Amino acid sequence: MTQHTTIQRERSLRPRLSQSPLLSAALGLAHRGVPVLPLRAGKVPFGNCPACRDNACGGRPNMKTPGPCNCARPCHAWAAATTDPAILTGPTWALLWKQAAAVAYHPGGIGLTVVDLDHADAVDWARQTLPVTRTVPTSRGEHWIYRGAMQSANAVRPGVDIKSTMVYARWLGPGTGTMTTLPDAVRALIVKDSEPVRPAPRTVTVSTPVGGADCPHRVPAYLDRGIAMAEQRITQATSAVHATVYRTFLAVLSAHGRCGCLSETHMARLFAAAQAKGESLRHCTDAWTNALTRLGL
Repeated sequence: MTQHTTIQRERSLRPRLSQSPLLSAALGLAHRGVPVLPLRAGKVPFGNCPACRDNACGGRPNMKTPGPCNCARPCHAWAAATTDPAILTGPTWALLWKQAAAVAYHPGGIGLTVVDLDHADAVDWARQTLPVTRTVPTSRGEHWIYRGAMQSANAVRPGVDIKSTMVYARWLGPGTGTMTTLPDAVRALIVKDSEPVRPAPRTVTVSTPVGGADCPHRVPAYLDRGIAMAEQRITQATSAVHATVYRTFLAVLSAHGRCGCLSETHMARLFAAAQAKGESLRHCTDAWTNALTRLGL
């Protein structure tokens, strides 16, 4: 019995021992809820398969334009990032891990923003300008990682890229230092001088119900719980994000929109949750306006 048990244990360990270091790292990240994918030489994703080339498949559900793609390969770059160990270790991805040169992850998918500083001058600028946070050394500079998601953008200033929603970043280790909240100074980097002023989320202003009674929604705990539940519904969406955002906005307005209880702060919280999932400000505004129109507000 002892010999049989030992043999069984040895056999169970063989797949783990045969894993590449990159796959082992990817599985460790996935276990902690970090969506990952393999990168090939050149720090770029593996190309789409013929069925997905030029977005012929319609795209994945979590892309900006969601579609019906169910391809088992890591197509569509960041949109293929997953935490599912069955996919990561499955036969479709196995060959790619053998060819992989690095592991990537989707920062926005876990509510993070990476400020990618590409050279020493960019690092010096960050040290003089941005709040201290967790840092990860790269081959030429550093990644500064903040808690909070935002729109991604390249070349926001010399040697500085913003990697958060709808992009991938290379996994180069956990880094050092304490992660801090995403500051306004980073968010402001994607606002160009020539860009028009962004419209503020529309505030609902309607009269109180007939009869003059105090609206029960005005109880802070009641309204805050409703907004928190709406934020959670958006944050936990794993597919059809556009539709989820619209339905959530519609539900909030249906429950709280006719009595004038909603404030710009409430709207900002809902918009922020949607943008953290990759929705643009325009999509948020359109969804909000459409919900208002449907309810006749």
